[in-house]
Amino acid sequence: MRGTPIPHAAGFVANDTPQIVTSRFEHDDSFTLERYEATGGYQGLRAALDRAPGEVHGEVRDATVLGRGGAGFPAGIKWGFMPGDVWPKYLVVNGDESEPGTYKDRLLMERDPHQLIEGCLIASYAVGLSQCFLYIRGEMAVAQERVADALNEAYAAGYVGQNILGTDFSVDIVLHWGAGAYVVGEETALIESLEGNRGMPRLKPPYFPAAIGLYGKPTIVNNVETLSNLPWIMNNGAAAYKEIGTETSPGTRMVAVSGHVKRPGVFEIINGTTTFRDLIYGEDYCGGIRDDNDLKAFVPGGGSAPWFLPDQLDLPFEGSQVGPQGSMLGSGAIMVMDSTTDIPKAALSLTRFYAHESCGKCVPCREGGTWLEKILSRVVYGHGSKRDLSLLLEVGQSICPGDFPHAASERLGLEAVPFPYNMTTICFVGPSAFAPVHSALTLFPAEFADRVSDDDPGTGLAGDLPSLSTSVPVELKKVSTGD
Repeated sequence: MRGTPIPHAAGFVANDTPQIVTSRFEHDDSFTLERYEATGGYQGLRAALDRAPGEVHGEVRDATVLGRGGAGFPAGIKWGFMPGDVWPKYLVVNGDESEPGTYKDRLLMERDPHQLIEGCLIASYAVGLSQCFLYIRGEMAVAQERVADALNEAYAAGYVGQNILGTDFSVDIVLHWGAGAYVVGEETALIESLEGNRGMPRLKPPYFPAAIGLYGKPTIVNNVETLSNLPWIMNNGAAAYKEIGTETSPGTRMVAVSGHVKRPGVFEIINGTTTFRDLIYGEDYCGGIRDDNDLKAFVPGGGSAPWFLPDQLDLPFEGSQVGPQGSMLGSGAIMVMDSTTDIPKAALSLTRFYAHESCGKCVPCREGGTWLEKILSRVVYGHGSKRDLSLLLEVGQSICPGDFPHAASERLGLEAVPFPYNMTTICFVGPSAFAPVHSALTLFPAEFADRVSDDDPGTGLAGDLPSLSTSVPVELKKVSTGD
């Protein structure tokens, strides 16, 4: 099967890849309990309840289910951080999908909400959790309605609530709508929001959710797609899951491709082996660049990830290989830019988003993001100078001191600086504002040189443009991240 769009699952493109979390998308009623039960739904829960909780936890740990929310941390290991002698304990589901370019979790909640609910039940049983909270982004109205309807169906059928399926296992699932803040994609900020506070990240330590989470109790925070893998694993086993993909990145994962490709959309791909070239140019996937233009750059892991060049096309979806090459896989969103792209303007578009989404808690993010947007706007609209280019990097150094990750470039003679970065903020929003600025300046210095005037000669602040590919040393003052 070549890439086949599914009309009733807008944005999803089916292909011959093994389907672990999207197998029901072909049915136009995939979100109903009737269809879910007819296609093996809740059999994974039954299989889990026939085993001891520790065995279920061990199966998920053995499967090496990597978190799909951005960090890529194995779910089974995260579950192991929970203390055994504390009650209550909570599961929080991060459905606040807000990274630019990402819309896979929205499709999972809209098209297969019972799969998510079953995954929540399996996780709660395995770890001994007393209550689950489903946090869904405020703008996702259809997803909210579908999950609410599915919860009502699941309660009525005895899958959620007291003495589930006639056992001693009981758990409630609460649906909570967010208010549309990007920062609550960070787990501690999401917990703050759930508690009725303004969404702001907490300092870690001491607020590691597994120790001090929701209402001060141990809490597991998992992504929608992560939990949606669990029913398949309970039905088929960890060994079958690990036969797909690689040893360190088994199974499949959903990715969303946007930008200048012939067929943008969401795809379920084999984890660890599918390359960016396969995804962007493969007939099963995007089918190439629009108008057969040349590829200029692409963002491999959502808007907050450092950019890649055509040099990196043959890298696979494998975190251990992408990280050393200067970026991250993040939430699985690839944004493609062809040869017609205005690079400074593209960087400004992303930086403006992150500057706007700062919660204001950390000074480097609150002030730095705003100044990055202002200075870059000046450059983009023809009022900038060479000094502004250095100022952009100096501001970025106050957010991310030291060498910032970037890709290798044969054209520019650059070697890769590995991911991750250092940061002076509690969470990733501040560095996310700087990532597109640094990538654009480092990989496309000539496009900035054409836009600025040389109105400050001899100051030593700007230097030659090629030096912009390295960090500009500045004197950093100590910043309190608890501000």
